[in-house]
Amino acid sequence: MFDVFFIDVNEPNADKNFALLKQKAPYAHRISRVQGIHRAHKKAAEICLTKMLYVVDADAVIEQDFNFDHAPDEYDLQTVHVWHSRNPINDLEYGYGGVKLFPTQLTRQMNTDSVDMSTSISDQFKVMPAVSNITEFNINNFHSWKSGFRECAKLASKVIDRQQDAETEKRLDTWCTVGADKPYGEYTIAGAKAGRQFGELNKNTDQMKLINDYSWLRNKYKDDFA
Repeated sequence: MFDVFFIDVNEPNADKNFALLKQKAPYAHRISRVQGIHRAHKKAAEICLTKMLYVVDADAVIEQDFNFDHAPDEYDLQTVHVWHSRNPINDLEYGYGGVKLFPTQLTRQMNTDSVDMSTSISDQFKVMPAVSNITEFNINNFHSWKSGFRECAKLASKVIDRQQDAETEKRLDTWCTVGADKPYGEYTIAGAKAGRQFGELNKNTDQMKLINDYSWLRNKYKDDFA
């Protein structure tokens, strides 16, 4: 059994989702009020007492049939495992927002300058096809826009290691066109389109690091909807 950490970056639904997580993993720890998503994960790794650690995002609603009981073989203890998540706006199912299992020591040593953290911790990466949760990011205008922007900026810039171009383009098109009728769907699509443009314009530049700066994102959102 590995330690479970709930990473809270000021999500409005964090208290509700943490309570739900505790029903599945009563021993789960909560990491909050840490500036920066990379630092929050490093903080979790620093206090972790097991060889690997599960990470659950604060907007994740864990599926009833998902359990934190995966037992990797010895040769997989240095592998990043990412489960699928279901997108509530466009019904995509892939690693975005899914539960992750990270090697503890490699997470402590991660490069905090990387744009996409999950694929940069280790050179070994395993996709776990089961759906671990719904990523309930569509809780208000800003969080919906932010989620679309960050993910599509990463997809469009091709910053995610080992991504397949055809699959990436299909996901981008879906983020940018599907789900306007869902709660906050229009804001998700607007963020996705803006993120796609940002990623295409700033690929291979330091500007991509801005997508992990939540103050910058909020200002960008305000500028787009001023």
